[in-house]
Amino acid sequence: MNFIRGVIGGQPAGAQPSGVETIQKLCDRVASSTLLEDRRDAVRALKSLSKKYRMEVGTQAMEHLIRILQTDRSDSEILGYALDTLYNIICNDEDEEQEDTQRKQDDIGSQFTERFIQEPENVTLLLSLLEEFDFHVRWPGVKLLTALLKCQCTQLQGVILVSPMGVSRLMDLLADSREVIRNDGLLLLQQLTKGNAAIQKIVAFENAFERLLDIMAEEGSSDGGIVVEDCLLLLLTLLKNNSSNQNFFKEGSYIQRMKPWFEVGDDNSGWSAQKVTNLHLMLQLVRVLVSPVNSPGATASCQKTMFQCGLLQQLCTILMATGVPADILTETINTVSEVIRGSQVNQDYFASVNAPSNPPRPAIVVLLMSMVNERQPFVLRCAVLYCFQCFLYKNQKGQSEIVATLLPSTIDANSISAGQLLCGGLFSADSLSNWCAAVALGHALQDNLTQKEQLLRVQLATSLGKPPVSLLQQCTNILSQGSRVQARVGLLMLLCTWMSNCPIAVTHFLHNQDNVPFLTAQISENLGEDERLVQGLCALLLGICIYYNDNSLENYTREKLKQLVEKRIGKENFVEKLGFITKHELYSRAAQKPQPTFSTPEHMLFDHEFTRLVKELEGIITKAVHKSSEEEKKEEEVKKSLEQHDSIVTQYKELIREQDVQLNELKDQVALLTAHQEQMQTTITQQLSQIQQHKDQYNILKLKLGKDGVVSGQAEEAHENGLQLEEFTLLRDELEELRRQHAQLQTQVTEKDTLITSLKTEGLRPVEGSGIASGPTELLKEVEALREQVQNQEVEIANLHSDRQELQRRADTVQVSSAVSVGEAGSVSQVAELESRLSAQTAETHRLQEELRGLSEVKAALEKELASATSTVAILQAEKSRLQQDVSESKKEQDDLLMLLADQDQKILTLKHKLKDLGEMVEDEDDLDARDPSEEDEEEEEDDDE
Repeated sequence: MNFIRGVIGGQPAGAQPSGVETIQKLCDRVASSTLLEDRRDAVRALKSLSKKYRMEVGTQAMEHLIRILQTDRSDSEILGYALDTLYNIICNDEDEEQEDTQRKQDDIGSQFTERFIQEPENVTLLLSLLEEFDFHVRWPGVKLLTALLKCQCTQLQGVILVSPMGVSRLMDLLADSREVIRNDGLLLLQQLTKGNAAIQKIVAFENAFERLLDIMAEEGSSDGGIVVEDCLLLLLTLLKNNSSNQNFFKEGSYIQRMKPWFEVGDDNSGWSAQKVTNLHLMLQLVRVLVSPVNSPGATASCQKTMFQCGLLQQLCTILMATGVPADILTETINTVSEVIRGSQVNQDYFASVNAPSNPPRPAIVVLLMSMVNERQPFVLRCAVLYCFQCFLYKNQKGQSEIVATLLPSTIDANSISAGQLLCGGLFSADSLSNWCAAVALGHALQDNLTQKEQLLRVQLATSLGKPPVSLLQQCTNILSQGSRVQARVGLLMLLCTWMSNCPIAVTHFLHNQDNVPFLTAQISENLGEDERLVQGLCALLLGICIYYNDNSLENYTREKLKQLVEKRIGKENFVEKLGFITKHELYSRAAQKPQPTFSTPEHMLFDHEFTRLVKELEGIITKAVHKSSEEEKKEEEVKKSLEQHDSIVTQYKELIREQDVQLNELKDQVALLTAHQEQMQTTITQQLSQIQQHKDQYNILKLKLGKDGVVSGQAEEAHENGLQLEEFTLLRDELEELRRQHAQLQTQVTEKDTLITSLKTEGLRPVEGSGIASGPTELLKEVEALREQVQNQEVEIANLHSDRQELQRRADTVQVSSAVSVGEAGSVSQVAELESRLSAQTAETHRLQEELRGLSEVKAALEKELASATSTVAILQAEKSRLQQDVSESKKEQDDLLMLLADQDQKILTLKHKLKDLGEMVEDEDDLDARDPSEEDEEEEEDDDE
């Protein structure tokens, strides 16, 4: 610190060092000092000198400052001083009075910027410093990077693009809670994204749209301040001419969030300049999404979304509101124009919008009133013309509605229509109104042959006492009378558009004997520079009369008109005059985009759609004028042959189309049949699987029955009847139960028979006063009657199919009657009741016998199957015994062989011992096993030789 004081103010006045020397000493101090405090003071001093001695500090201290950023990362204060010093070197914030001085300062900044970014590590270092949360580091870093981008944008964009997480670090600035850093971060991103589609995409996919819209909402949207303007500028940079970001903006449902921006109240007076700027940028943002230069698919998708979310309706509300500033109203008209351009749904909605007047008038009529009013601002009239053009673009319904307002059958004298306004403007004293009305009416006829023919019916009343004339004739009359160039150009463009590709209109035009001489006179004259465009348009109109001539007028056939051109004008002169149109300086400007943008009313000469028509017709007319009659005849023949060929091709196309439809139907049938086949195949596979499972279950059941000694025939019979093993068990249990019940019933019947016999032997007598006959004879008659009743009941019971539970219930209900009552009358009643019960039980017994007989048959069948299975088991047992016998015999033979081998080995061993005793060499078995196989082979060969 003492050193700094000595350098700056401690020297005598006569020995005060210069600024360059001071800077040199400070740089040496920064480079050589070991104490952080000394380096910090030296950097602070350099910062104070950097504005006055910008060149000197930048030249001597930049390397030292960069080294400070690299080495002293722990001290935020020295980092802040170093970043501020570099910012002062790169950018000079002081206002310069002279332009040359400012340009010189900019050159200095560009030189130092280029020097700084020569090492990409410096940019990476600066990006890493932006991650520091300390305000004294982050804010100077943001300002320095913004200044660098202003000086060398393209080079720095390339470095940041390849830097890892470079763009992501910068996007984090928008989330900073400190508004100063966030706002300067917006300015930084504006500079970063200029002209670089790759960085624009990265920023967009880093959730930039969401963050920017949130910031705008926090700041008050259109009522916000400069921050909202910065957000809108950044959004425009991200979306303009970037189809990827536009699609991402639409898919992210951000268009819906734009609707609240355009909500205006009833009182629209006193708009601030900032609000006007914000709303103007918001309208431009809408136009970027639906611009005609975008791809048709993307534009149509955005137009649809804007209608569905109510954005178009909100814009139309501003359009019809009162108190809206003129420039906002003009931009709103242009925005609505591009939102409805080429979209049938949006165009239909716009046609239904009414102005809040009494009586209500369509918005189109109100706008046309402004267009033909010469007191309205020029830019507003241009905007209304553009809106009308966009309303009629590819809208044949709208075209027919406009032309219908001119027809005699639809004219309403009590209201002002669009057709009346166009006719009034067409024949107005204001040349600009003439031109706008002519162009607007031409768009009502664009590519619509029907409306061109309908417009020929329009009749105009010129003055009292004179017959009405057609609109076509009135246009030619005004054209021949002479007027300002702008008005004549507008009328000629209307006539060219009207008569192109419409032979009927050409015939009507040629029917007036004065029209062709007027055109030839205009073309053949040598007029001034201003009249050249009119001559070119007259040549174009005459060429249309030649090319689209149907030869219905004898005096003005195609061939006679060509001869007239050749004699009166000359073919070369005619083609030269025709070329005056495309050579005009305003022609190329109008051909660039659909919106009419003119600096002054005098420059308003060409329409965009008309330039397309000229481009299409110029070559065709030139060829038509130069062709001879023979060439035309050949061309007609070729044309006819081509038409025939086209008709044949059309027939083949229809045939191919029909065959294609049939082929598609057959493909659908094949697909259905294939699906059905796959389904059936799946079903068959499942059924085969089930069959295999049933077979496996059957085999398992058969094995179980064979092991347990159960009759296999029963299992086979059960399998044939679809029964399981449990069902056989239940069947046996039920059979035993039926047998038990049958035995009980037999016992009860026997007891009842005994009782009846005892009653007969007692000789029952009638009881006095009972009214019942006495003696055995009457009793038997009563019994016979009861038996008849029992037989009737048996017939009824025979029709019933009761189950085992009902049988059990009936069996349980049969009980022995109570003791015989005293008296003969009671005995007779008891006998009758017993006879009835006896008959019922007899019927039940017969039914049980039938069931028993059926079960017996089943049992017999099962026994038969059991016998069959038993015989099969016997055969298998015999086969098993035979196999076991064969095995035992084989074992016996094997034992015999083993015994023989053992005897043989014993003999060989005995012989070996004898040979050893005799003195012969005998090898052991182990030695023999260890010998080489080749030696064994040699021995075998020797043995063979012997």
